[in-house]
Amino acid sequence: MAFTYFFRDMQTLEMIRDYVIPGLRTRRYIHIWDAGCAMGPEPYSLAIVLRENMGMIFRNVKIHATDIDGSNLFGDIIKKGTYPLEQVQRIPGPIFEKYFSPAEEPGHYTISEEIRKSVSFTKHDLLSMKPIRSGLNLIMCKNVLLHFNEQERVDVIRMFHDSLDEGYFATEQTQKMPEVLESHFEPVVANAQLYRKLCV
Repeated sequence: MAFTYFFRDMQTLEMIRDYVIPGLRTRRYIHIWDAGCAMGPEPYSLAIVLRENMGMIFRNVKIHATDIDGSNLFGDIIKKGTYPLEQVQRIPGPIFEKYFSPAEEPGHYTISEEIRKSVSFTKHDLLSMKPIRSGLNLIMCKNVLLHFNEQERVDVIRMFHDSLDEGYFATEQTQKMPEVLESHFEPVVANAQLYRKLCV
């Protein structure tokens, strides 16, 4: 689904803030994969949370945003970082004022260059079972796995596991960890779908 908006899933963002960011601060380079990023509000929301909680260490963060993008529009939208009011109006006031400015197009707002530079977009099909890179510290994949059959979900999550470097995997609340992969991840908290990679 292409439509989304900024800070759509505050629970996941708060879990990442509380449980993932403390470990990321010790890394020299930080690579994050947002798989199924749609038009960009999700990876940009994550980037803002990271910037707010990591300070200058944020300059070491690279968010690799990917989507199958049948429209061939997402890359240009994400690179420009300009969104209509309905997609940004739920952003807390101080955050909005800090990271957004009015765009030339009426009723649209552009995210700051610092945040834009942390996110890059690549067209990618998860069912290719080819990760975008190895050594990832966090993978976020939401509103995608529900469209796959059970075996496809298992294969994709196993691919995520193999591409993580002692990292974390976050997914939507409706997607429980497949039983066959329970030895690959441990839940970080009981009330959210945030997992830490286990070596198997």
